[in-house]
Parts: sequence; structure tokens; C-alpha cells
Amino acid sequence: MSKGKSNVIAGWEQKNPRALAVRALEKIQNGAYSNLQLNQIIKQSQLEERDIHLMTTMTYGVIQHRLTLEYWLHPFVADWKKLDAWVKELLYISLFQMEYLDKVPNHAIFDEAIAIAKRRGHDGTRKFVTGVLHAIDRQGVRAIDDITDPVQRLSIAASLPVWLIEELTAELGVEKATAIAGAINEAPAQSARVNLAVTTVAAATTALEAEGFTVTPSKVVPEALLLHGGHVASSQAFQDGLVTLQDESAMLMAPSLQIEPGHHVLDAAAAPGGKTTQIATYLDATVGGRVEALDIHDHKIQLINQNAERLHVADRISARNLDARQVDEAFADEFFDRILVDAPCSGFGLLRRKPEIRYDKTMADSLSLQKIQLGILDSVADKLKVGGRLVYGTCTILSAENEDVVHQFVTTHPEFELVPTETAYELNALDEEGMLHMYPDDYDSDGFFIATLVKKATK
Repeated sequence: MSKGKSNVIAGWEQKNPRALAVRALEKIQNGAYSNLQLNQIIKQSQLEERDIHLMTTMTYGVIQHRLTLEYWLHPFVADWKKLDAWVKELLYISLFQMEYLDKVPNHAIFDEAIAIAKRRGHDGTRKFVTGVLHAIDRQGVRAIDDITDPVQRLSIAASLPVWLIEELTAELGVEKATAIAGAINEAPAQSARVNLAVTTVAAATTALEAEGFTVTPSKVVPEALLLHGGHVASSQAFQDGLVTLQDESAMLMAPSLQIEPGHHVLDAAAAPGGKTTQIATYLDATVGGRVEALDIHDHKIQLINQNAERLHVADRISARNLDARQVDEAFADEFFDRILVDAPCSGFGLLRRKPEIRYDKTMADSLSLQKIQLGILDSVADKLKVGGRLVYGTCTILSAENEDVVHQFVTTHPEFELVPTETAYELNALDEEGMLHMYPDDYDSDGFFIATLVKKATK
């Protein structure tokens, strides 16, 4: 096959959503984050709004359904390994449109794909792409139901790696694993947290509706709103700090801390500041309330500070560049009323928003992260006052990083006691020990885990 041309976006591509989707997918396959890559390409393009939507849909669609698309394409390609990366992505986006988008006629899909093949490759590339697409059109794709092994069948149907299907099935059972697999490729809703430091849910709703948004109250958290009909981060309500983007599940951590206005709170892994600024809404700087927000990256500290300024809570937040495992040294003479550990994790609860992570992570990664998670908990444990609350959470759905971590921590720190994680709407999400498990199929939110611990008096 052709070696293709430069990875620089050509002039003819700047108004072509399919060509730009191919570019985006190439870079994501090479390790770029999908959301950042799409934002960058949109800025470089000359696309109209509807074409931005089409490019975004195709890009995320191919990432979400890559294993399915590969299963369908393989019978039509004699030597898959010899294909140039961009030709694979071109075939993927073409087949995705054929199978998942009902408003684009096949002839339009074919014409665009063949034109891109000709311009990025040569006449041989054009003939190859033409032959593959017309063969698929004539013969149709093979049925996934023909796969006899149930794990392999679900893996292909949901485009999830076999090891993850096996792990979810072992932990949760076939029915729940199947339900999760069916939910993770659904488009996530735009979820915003109302900034109760400066406004009310009713006032924020009115402001957003005045800007043209359709607003639906959350069934998960009282201060959350689900928004349709616009780009929230571009809204005046967002710029004015009335709302901020945050998933409903992620909003459940801070309330479980049971913060009082004068509390000294530690947010041990804080960037980009969603939970930090949420914690700050419960605090009052005039009576000494403040939150120490930590992160190991300088540029993320800047993000925390920017969010704090926009949300008008900067007077209650102190952000610093620090590894949470060094808390004991940095705060030698200080103790905290409350500690939040939103731990680094594999992120499998975020597959709707970051679909590419499913392909490059393994169970070994989760076990490696477990050591970091325990290291953070061990470090902060001594800095919590007796009677204080520690809330541990992750945005993953694997027990190795969730309840297994909590059990190990409590075993080595018997002064900590698990207590139920309470929710305002009494969600049906607690296990028998009171730990909260949110799965993507439960409330159409991100997957999330939360455990709440209280430090008892030591003998």
C-alpha cells in the first residue's frame, strides 16, 4: 500500500470532516487524547457546525466500535497488517457510517472515501478502497451472533477487550457485565454542577434556559443539571461561574465528607479542580475554612487556580504542586478535619468520555495503580484528626482499585472504620459494607466508586 503523505493537514482537508476524522484517529492511535486531539483539529479546520458534529461523531464512533469494525472488515482485506494506518482509519470511518449512521447514503460515503484515498495515496490506493467498500456493499458484514464463544461475542459486540469482559463477569456476573457493556458506548450527557457558592439551582436553570439550553434536573445529585442544545463551556453562565462541567457521579464524593464552614480540608489529588471547588462551596474563609489542593503537575495547579477564580471560591483554596505521598513532610505540624482522595486510577468508569483507554490498559495496570492508591492513603492517614472523615474514590469499576484497596487499608489502619456513603437521593448503589458503586448502566452517568471512613480514637 501507499506510504501516504505528510501528517500535516492539507488545505483541501480543512473543510472535509471525513478527511479530518482520519487525521484525528491516526493521532489518537499514536497516543493522543481523543478530546484534546479533536479540539486541536477543530481549531485548525474551516468546518461548519454540522460538519464539526459529523467529524466528532465519526471519530468517537470508530474509537468506540473499533473491535466490531475490525471484525467486519477483516474478511474483505487479504493482508490487514500491510495496510497503512490512514487507510485503515479511512475504511473504519466508511464502515462506521454505513452501519451506524442512517442519514448518510452509501454513494456519498463511497465518493468521499475514494476521493480521500486518491488525494492521500495514489491510484492503487483508490482502487483498493473502492473494491473493499463495494464488496461490503454487495455481501454485507458477517453476523456477530455467529461467534460461538460468549465472552468473545460480547467483546466484539461491545468492542471491549476480552480480559475486561472476563474480569467484569467474574466480579459482577454475566447479566451485569452485559448491561455495562451495552451502556458504555452511549453518548454521555452534558452534566453541570450548579455553583452554590454564588447562585441557586433555580437561578442557574433560568439563566441556562435563557441561553437556549434544555435543562433537566439530575436524579443523582440535587445540584446537578443535564443540559442539551449547546456547548456549556461557551455559555455565559459558565463564564460567569454559575455552573461548571462535572459528571453527576463525581459530585457524590464531596457531600459524604460532611464539611462544616470552618473545616480544614485536604484534597489529595485535586486537578483539574472540580471536586476542590465543590468542597470550597461548603467552606467560609472568614471563619478559617480552606481546602489544600494538591497535584504533581504545575500546569494542573494552574487549572485548579483558574477554576477557583472563575467560580469565585479562590479565597478558600490553596493549590500547590505536591505528590500526595509526601503530605506528612509538607504538613508536618498540620492536621485536617476532612480528607478527600480522588485517586489516580485506570478510568474504566469514563469509557463514554475517553473511549480509547479500553484498548491500551490491562489488569496489570490496575494492580500497579493499586500500589499508588494505597501509598496515598497510607500517607494521608496520620494527617486526619480523630473523628475526621476520609472519603476515597475512583472513576473506575474494577474491584482491584476499589473495595480491595479499602479492605487492605483498613486492615493496616484499624483506627479507620467504614461508614455508609450517604446520598441525598438515597441511590440504590451501596454494597453490604456501605461502599458506593455507580456503574454506567445504573443512572447513565460515569462509573464511580466511593468509600467513606471515620478515624476512631486510638488506644
